[in-house]
Amino acid sequence: MPAPEALKRFIAASFKSVWSLELLLLLKRSPGLHDRSELIAQLRASELVVQQSLDGLVAAGLALFDVDGRAEFKPASPDLLTRIEEVEELYAKKPDAVRRIIVGGSTSGLDAFSNAFLLRGN
Repeated sequence: MPAPEALKRFIAASFKSVWSLELLLLLKRSPGLHDRSELIAQLRASELVVQQSLDGLVAAGLALFDVDGRAEFKPASPDLLTRIEEVEELYAKKPDAVRRIIVGGSTSGLDAFSNAFLLRGN
C-alpha cells in the first residue's frame, strides 16, 4: 500500500537526506541529550552530515539543542510526533519507498537549476 500523499509531502519537506531521517530515528530511540561526537560515531557519518541533519531537524521542529549544543528528539507538537511515528512505521515496512521520497524531494531544486540550462526551441 502506497504512502498517503500528506505523509509523502511531510517526508519530502522534513528530511533533506536519508541521514536526517536516520539521525532523527536514532534520537527518538535513545531519549535524552546527545552530543555531536556521539551521534557521528553511532551513525558512522561525517561531522558535516550530522550538523546539517541536526540543523534541518531543528528547523523542522523535530529536535532541539540545549545550551551546550547537545541534541534531543523533541517534536514541537503532538501532531508532529504522530507524523514521525507514521514515518517510522512506513520506513520499517518500506525503506526503499521512503528513501525514494526523500531523494525525490531533495533533487527538485537541482532539477530546476539544471532545467534552466536546457535549450528551448523558438
